[in-house]
Amino acid sequence: MFLREYVPQSLRDAWRAKFEQLCQGAMTVLEYAFCFSELARHAPALVAIVRERVRRFIEGLHPSIQTSMARDLEMDITYQQAVSIARRVEGMFAQDRREREAKRSRETSHYSGARAPAARYVRGFMSRPVHSALPAANSVCRD
Repeated sequence: MFLREYVPQSLRDAWRAKFEQLCQGAMTVLEYAFCFSELARHAPALVAIVRERVRRFIEGLHPSIQTSMARDLEMDITYQQAVSIARRVEGMFAQDRREREAKRSRETSHYSGARAPAARYVRGFMSRPVHSALPAANSVCRD
């Protein structure tokens, strides 16, 4: 009622068009859900049924998350459940990405391109360089 009286039709049409074109893109799921909810208020006829609201939300998600949620489209879930599932899937993808990056950095950090120092013989014993995990003496905390 308020919108019809005080907001010009051209602005309401722009909000509706923006809602129809909304997709997650570079946003997080939480940011996308916020935009979706805000714009959905201006296009209530497009999301009058919960199932339609959930379908539109999932279709606007990033394709990798959307694919993971294909089964959820067939189930009767609420909008909040869809947001929650999408956030969990996004978190799992982020965790996988962090683990791959950490593994990649571990694999590449061991080889510097330089040869390891050679072992030396001192008084009949073989001496190898010691690599300590302890902090260097100059990085000790002082009170």
